[in-house]
Amino acid sequence: MKIIGRIPETRNMQALLKDNEAHFLAMIGRRRVGKTFLIREIYKDAKIFEMTGIKDADLNTQLLNFTFQMNQYFETEPPLQKPDGWLAAFHSLSQAIKNSKFKKKPVVFFDELPWIATRRSGFTEALAHWWNNWASQQNIVVVVCGSAASWMLDNVVNAKGGLHNRITKLITLMPFTLQETKQFLTAKKITLTDYQIIQLYLAIGGIPHYLNNVEKGKSTAQNIQELCFSKDGVLRNEFDQLYAALFDNSSKHIQIIKALASKAKGLDRQEILSATNMTDGGWFSKVLKELESSGFITTYEPLENKKKQTLFRLTDEYSLFYLKFMDGKSVSGQNSWMRISESQAYKIWVGYAFESLCMKHVENIKNALGISAVETNVNSFLHVKDDRFGKGFQIDLLIDRKDDIINICEMKFYADEFTINIDYAKKLRTKLQGLKTVTNTKKAVHLTFISTYGVLDNKYKSEIVTNDLTTEIFFD
Repeated sequence: MKIIGRIPETRNMQALLKDNEAHFLAMIGRRRVGKTFLIREIYKDAKIFEMTGIKDADLNTQLLNFTFQMNQYFETEPPLQKPDGWLAAFHSLSQAIKNSKFKKKPVVFFDELPWIATRRSGFTEALAHWWNNWASQQNIVVVVCGSAASWMLDNVVNAKGGLHNRITKLITLMPFTLQETKQFLTAKKITLTDYQIIQLYLAIGGIPHYLNNVEKGKSTAQNIQELCFSKDGVLRNEFDQLYAALFDNSSKHIQIIKALASKAKGLDRQEILSATNMTDGGWFSKVLKELESSGFITTYEPLENKKKQTLFRLTDEYSLFYLKFMDGKSVSGQNSWMRISESQAYKIWVGYAFESLCMKHVENIKNALGISAVETNVNSFLHVKDDRFGKGFQIDLLIDRKDDIINICEMKFYADEFTINIDYAKKLRTKLQGLKTVTNTKKAVHLTFISTYGVLDNKYKSEIVTNDLTTEIFFD
């Protein structure tokens, strides 16, 4: 399959081939997000050597793996013998590259680096030595990649040893957007409406490997049933494997994820500590940073910028879906998802999940508002009733603009046009007036609706709504 989306990543990676300088590229991203596929596709004509680490293998096995790969790529006579250690291995790699008749700028690719660079293996030290003393002086691209985000951040991106500040380009590969998801499904000749694609996305997210298991000719409901609720479904047992593959001591990460899943509106730092019975400290900040850098959680600063009230939200679709509908539940028949999807619990959950989806696609919202070039801050806002304003209210997404406008975003996922009735109109007026009063802002406050099929025209819409956007904006 051809590369779908990934336009800035592709542009940046191709640029590394167009000069006469050495580059050290590190790519990080969660399991199944398509890192290896992207690297192999973009560098398929320039790759001179590739090695993929073997999980849980000892030093001898990894060196044997290196030897096999060297003999496959360079076909030396006599064949290379297994080196005694990684210093000797990198020396032989340098010699092979120098002796090759490769005419392009060569790319050397080490995949699943954390599996290769096991403790006391000497790999990281040898890699640093090789880069500092040979590769950095060549016209070459060295690419390292790994799904274990915590290891990659500590030992490569933020390394303190020989690799300190050696990375010349970092790419964090994120899941597909809705637009990229539609392009991916279209390339597989799978025809779904935008509404159906959103339903699918809310269950499994924009992970290429998950989407690759969506079957042509089946509805969204049938695919979710097959992937998540059948006995041998691809995503049936993915949750525990996902976090264990990414993080050391992943039980802490899972605890935080489960705490955030229990509160759709998000939790602040102290609330997470209370919900998990964890103690505050640097290690806790590190876990939160790892979860955010891997795309599982998103932080939202309050409009008044009180740091202690920063909200953390679980925004990984599959994790949200798994913990709500799959965790601890046995496979319960061929139509279990059909029953769940018609329940009131699902209707409530899908509303919150759609809010998270909109937050992740805020650039599409800004484009639709015509403010892509305007400096903005994306915030949340929570007010508990007090003397300033006698009603409590919460705004999950607001866009604070430098052109003196604040957009309060209301997000609704409905199968038809959304209707603002008298009671809901009162709640909206409370948010509009409350925000102006509590913040004492001099900016104009606009109410922006993002819904599936738009807001039904009535007197409340004409009085309150400034912008009526539909989910079409996410697919443009």
